[in-house]
Amino acid sequence: MSKGLFITGTDTGVGKTRVTAVLAVALRRCGWRVGVMKPVETGCLIVTETCPRKEQYHSNEDKQAQSDRERENLVGVEPCADPGHPPTNTIVGVEPSQPLQQQSTNSTTPQSSYPAPFLHAQDSHFLRQISGCTAPPEVVTPYIFREPLAPAIAAQHEGQEIDLDHIVRCYNALSAEHDIVLVEGAGGLLVPLTRQENFLDLAVRLDLPVLVVARNILGTINHTALTVTVASQRCRVIGIVLNSVAAEAQDVSQSSNAEALRMWGRAPLLGQLPYVPEITRESLLKQSECIDISAIL
Repeated sequence: MSKGLFITGTDTGVGKTRVTAVLAVALRRCGWRVGVMKPVETGCLIVTETCPRKEQYHSNEDKQAQSDRERENLVGVEPCADPGHPPTNTIVGVEPSQPLQQQSTNSTTPQSSYPAPFLHAQDSHFLRQISGCTAPPEVVTPYIFREPLAPAIAAQHEGQEIDLDHIVRCYNALSAEHDIVLVEGAGGLLVPLTRQENFLDLAVRLDLPVLVVARNILGTINHTALTVTVASQRCRVIGIVLNSVAAEAQDVSQSSNAEALRMWGRAPLLGQLPYVPEITRESLLKQSECIDISAIL
């Protein structure tokens, strides 16, 4: 039985978070204790509320399209008690006693009445909710950054440095408490985490098999084959999931991409997910029927 799986994508916005959620609810239905991990999340929101409202989920370059629609349309998932990281993750350069935005000079509300602003990791929060993972948010997502950039660049802009050893320790803690841990990367496989290391290096360090999420659009054959080829040099690639990120057909390739990936994708095609307008546990479970879960079991 595999203790973990690394979910990567051919690009940003391909639906890695949704596929991770689909796997989480499917494995949970099988009776597994499912842990989730998104080691680094960028493009996080600054919030001051106890738990962000749904309308506060805004798009950014790293979560354009699919993952934002999933969060905004999330139905039937109650907010968890701990929406973000503890106060240690307050924004660099923002004093805890200051409001999120400059108030007018005639405001009667004292500044001290505002809660300390902090960063909210939207994808991580969503995955914790949908999987039932109760691990602390700082373990599920050890590094969160405000700017929607590659992790190494976002960290540099905030005067920080990502430590893969720390990520490994967090993963080991999750692994000790769960039957399986689903680890979602950010962007593609070679997105940099540090000056020398990327997400492929992390997958190798964690000794995890890789699942590739591909977007069902023109160009996916090349993008998928390239990702699988690079990943296979250092990891075991268990397969590909082809994901539809829009309701309307975007090009004629969408009807033939699945068969094309079976022929040229260089890894087994484990399933094809249709677009769904609303994300619920029921819809995620329904979509899990489109994926060969036995490849993970």
